Amino acid sequence: MKQSPPLIAVIGAGFSGVMTALHLLRRSDLVKVVLVERRHPIGQGAAYATDDPAHRLNVRAGNMSAWPDRPDDFVEWLAARNLGVGPGGFATRGDYGSYLQSLLAAMAEGPRAVGRLLITPDEITALARDGDKWVLTCAMGRTIVADAVVLALGNPPPSPPAPIDDQFAASASYVADPWRWDPSSPPGDGPILLLGTGLTMVDAALSLDRTAPGRPLIALSRRGLTPREHRGAVPSPLPAPPPITLSPVETLIWLRRAAEQHGWRTAIDAARPATQGLWRNWSLGRRRAFLRHGRAFWDVHRHRLSPQVATRMAALVDEGQLLVLAGKLETATVLADGRAAISWRPRGSMRTEHLAVSLVINCTGPSSDVERSTEPLIVVLADQGLIRADPLRLGLDTDIHHRAVDSQGNTHANLFAVGPITRGALWEINAVPDIRSQAAQVADAVLDALRRR
Repeated sequence: MKQSPPLIAVIGAGFSGVMTALHLLRRSDLVKVVLVERRHPIGQGAAYATDDPAHRLNVRAGNMSAWPDRPDDFVEWLAARNLGVGPGGFATRGDYGSYLQSLLAAMAEGPRAVGRLLITPDEITALARDGDKWVLTCAMGRTIVADAVVLALGNPPPSPPAPIDDQFAASASYVADPWRWDPSSPPGDGPILLLGTGLTMVDAALSLDRTAPGRPLIALSRRGLTPREHRGAVPSPLPAPPPITLSPVETLIWLRRAAEQHGWRTAIDAARPATQGLWRNWSLGRRRAFLRHGRAFWDVHRHRLSPQVATRMAALVDEGQLLVLAGKLETATVLADGRAAISWRPRGSMRTEHLAVSLVINCTGPSSDVERSTEPLIVVLADQGLIRADPLRLGLDTDIHHRAVDSQGNTHANLFAVGPITRGALWEINAVPDIRSQAAQVADAVLDALRRR
């Protein structure tokens, strides 16, 4: 009797999941892959499922190929469609989503993967062991029996800031997840409060600028720091990266010296190849100190805006439409007329100030803490003890082979994780240049685990 080929289930079809699936099929003619995604359209994920032309990639097109060994793939795709974006330009995120779908379609329709790539529009609600296999339960009732599972869940939705209680969170005055909200008709005509001043805030502000032009916007975060702008071409070659043996303080010294010599943008870009190695070599205490004192500054310099986006955001500030505040949210309540009453304390001040706004949008970014997650599958897996949070609560705890660590500190040989949910192990694992390499590594690890059975 002919043995059926091993089946690998990849849960999530954003960039992390799509590229892991494609690498698996590219590396082996002996496996089947089922790619499960609850969102529509499949193959884009939350980041690229946008048709707003103001939403641009924050990495140049020349560094956005999905394939580590085909660096010009995305640029060639853009050129073939006459989209007018060269290697140094910044494509729209919607176009990048279309690019990912084209890669998925090409593999599904190609001779190597015929009958070996199964795309399932469904949601996984449970995962259980059955001998050396996994049984996945889908929301629509079917089950999938897999020889290995890859969790490619992408960025989880944000958690409400501590002052947001259940009553306010359930009100029409609050948007819990800006990626699952229609900005076409925001309520009222008063100011809109954006909690957070990072990239998610930028996307929300640009969308509201298009759908509600002239609407007053207020962005609030503890430090009031906003992402910086990309400028000029990337030097080629870049300066050598820092040694991965440096401590956080020594890394800061290296960055300052490199910035003095080459400019801060070049210094940050030069450090990028070393960031994961630095993070892995730092002790837990050093990582914690970096997160407390350096993270906010690193993020706004590392994750920069395209010139088009930066120009529009600067105009919103100059025109008085967008006000950026540094301070701490203290309370949020719903008024009788449906507006939100906000109290906040400016940074460095003891006094409390008050705002009345028509809407509050949570732009604080992904909630990385597994124990506070509202993502249904994460909650189920954590309750089962199949996964646990990493020590800094940045995502799932994983080992050096990208396997999920369970509540007892053990790993299953055939349960893996990929993408932003592995931030605790790698820190820099949110952008395409980082994830594309990890997806290839995870595919190799999965195939190696199947060979060892």
